[in-house]
Amino acid sequence: MKRILTGAVLLAFAFSQFAPLRAQAQLQAQLHAQAQQLIGVITGTASGPAGPLAGVMVNVVTAAGQIVGSAMTTATGTFRFGGLAAGTYSVNVVSATGAVLSTTTVTLVAGAMAATVSASVSAAALAGAAGAAAGAAAAAAGAGAAAAGGAAAAGGAAAGAAAAGAAAGAAVAGVSTAAIVDGIVAASAAVGAAAIIANNGPASPSR
Repeated sequence: MKRILTGAVLLAFAFSQFAPLRAQAQLQAQLHAQAQQLIGVITGTASGPAGPLAGVMVNVVTAAGQIVGSAMTTATGTFRFGGLAAGTYSVNVVSATGAVLSTTTVTLVAGAMAATVSASVSAAALAGAAGAAAGAAAAAAGAGAAAAGGAAAAGGAAAGAAAAGAAAGAAVAGVSTAAIVDGIVAASAAVGAAAIIANNGPASPSR
């Protein structure tokens, strides 16, 4: 009888030692689950009039204006941001010059920490971005050529950059690229001719 009582006491003691460990494990599991619920994820797709936009920059910005995530879209126009706290965010598609082409607002709250957005960029925004990029390229090309002392080269480089920008804008807006390029080529020829005349100038009279 004493042996039975002793065994029962030892068994009860063993269970009493394991109970706190079990409770601690359950508490840790609950805390981990709560932490996972507070980690937000934003996924989405950036698209334009012709379909998904590949290789464009997407920024996630807090309500205070702080950028907390940046990523380039995939070949299919998708993007993903993780590790976000609860709050309201702006998902911005930006151009190569940093101009915001599209903005989508997303709010993450406890219990709903995952959101999917569809960022749509208009044809006008894409055309404006192409024009701005072409203008920046033309200015850089013109400055470089001018520094080298080639007025005609500056005109040609600027015209070439403008033609590239015009072609990009025309492709987005659906305008005939050939018509725009023909006009720029003609202007480029005129610039080159004027530069040659200016460089040659009237010969100084001989004594």
